[in-house]
Amino acid sequence: MSDSDQNAPGAHPLSGKVVLVTGGSRGIGAGMARRFAGAGCRVAIAYRRGGGAAETVLGEIAALGAQGMAVAGDISKPDDTHAMVARVVERFGHIDVLVNCAGLAEYRPFEATDAAFFHATFDTNVLGTIAMIQAALPYLTAPGGRIINFSSAIATRPIPTSSIYAASKAAVAGLSHALAKEFGPRGITVNAISPGVIETEMTTAILAERGAGIAAMTPLGRIGQVDDIAGIALFLASPDAGWLTGRTMLADGGLS
Repeated sequence: MSDSDQNAPGAHPLSGKVVLVTGGSRGIGAGMARRFAGAGCRVAIAYRRGGGAAETVLGEIAALGAQGMAVAGDISKPDDTHAMVARVVERFGHIDVLVNCAGLAEYRPFEATDAAFFHATFDTNVLGTIAMIQAALPYLTAPGGRIINFSSAIATRPIPTSSIYAASKAAVAGLSHALAKEFGPRGITVNAISPGVIETEMTTAILAERGAGIAAMTPLGRIGQVDDIAGIALFLASPDAGWLTGRTMLADGGLS
């Protein structure tokens, strides 16, 4: 997909845009990579491990007629984030949309929480988001750039044993609001998506144990799907969301 395709008759408004999705090899991140590719974007997926899964997503991107690439690294290490961004910029020249989807979700009873567990969670979920933004910012389209971060419904509706994870995702929401104020004068929007329970590999055990109960409590009567969240990201990246910034979009089927 070339830059000139953005002006082709009937082209999606995001056609030709460069999108970098962290955690893009599986789950919600992979779903977003596919959705952006379907809109004609050039998509880079960042992943920490699981090269086979990343190659599968790249094959799906190619099948949609879009350009894709994968970069490996650990977002909790700032040097890795700069190296990953450098590879994307070397290939595509700049970044239009940064989607910070990668995260660590582990629950423990509060008494079992130690410094190592805290740092593992916050270094990935919070420092990782910060480091990716810092690395990408010099190459982000301005005006018009989009940053989409990932919080969680757990941040505002925590459950037992989720205290550290909930705190990390609340920090991402606060960070997004603050950066929207800071980057607004540059014409860059910053928003967050806060999903409820979504059917992915990460939620297999939860859904097997109490999926029917969650669906029954949800006004829309079903478990959320990856594409439900990918559609929100596509909207936030689009021109239609140009007047929307500093918001956290809670997407849990009305459960809250």
